[in-house]
Amino acid sequence: MNRIEQLFTRKPSEILSIYFTCGYPHRDSTVDIIKALARGGVDMIEVGVPFSDPMADGPVIQESSTIALRNGMTLHLLLSQVEEARKSVPDLPMVLMGYLNPMMRYGIEPLFARCKEIGIDAIIIPDLPFHEYMRDFRPLCEKYGLPMIMLITPETSDERIHLIDDNCDGFIYMVSAASTTGTRDSFGEEQLSYFRRIDRLGLKHKRLIGFGISNPTTLSEAWGHSSGAIIGSLFIKCLTKTSTASEAVALLRQTIGLDR
Repeated sequence: MNRIEQLFTRKPSEILSIYFTCGYPHRDSTVDIIKALARGGVDMIEVGVPFSDPMADGPVIQESSTIALRNGMTLHLLLSQVEEARKSVPDLPMVLMGYLNPMMRYGIEPLFARCKEIGIDAIIIPDLPFHEYMRDFRPLCEKYGLPMIMLITPETSDERIHLIDDNCDGFIYMVSAASTTGTRDSFGEEQLSYFRRIDRLGLKHKRLIGFGISNPTTLSEAWGHSSGAIIGSLFIKCLTKTSTASEAVALLRQTIGLDR
């Protein structure tokens, strides 16, 4: 089993996954942030590749990408930093999340090979069409043992969701609403109805809910309708408000009610 499968076996519910943009707030922040998240009890980390046009992301993550690129972050440097961090966190699942353009510039198969080498456990590409995944990426996923995590939204049909469940591994990333990333005070009835609809599909793979999780209420609702929650924008805000990665993790835990 890879690290993600081991995690789901060890902890089938109430998983906490944190996204951050590599190169933010500083070019060399990546290793410190990963170590701090590991010390803070996070179950999985999504390392974000900064991109100039992150279409699925709200203003907080967009700004972090802009600053990271301005700081000189590149995919090559990011992967080297993750390789360094992996030495200190050998068992923590790490997922590479980024848009297709920077990955194509790097070279798709070289990227898969490098990710396998440094201990990346899965890849998320929000703007990768499913048919392109099936045609061009699935063979690489199988060759390198790297699952492609696909996103679903309230607008995704049951048929498409079952296709994803049948043809992808790792877990399914449930986007909480048909909008960009950001924080919300609570999930509305429309979103909760969507969560219940997915519950009823009887999917084979675990599901994690992301987009909009920013307080104890939204965390509890995500945990109640999936195996875990993914937090991104809130953690970026915590990094902005604090001086060190450890302080940012402490502020995150306090904000979502884990240290009450």
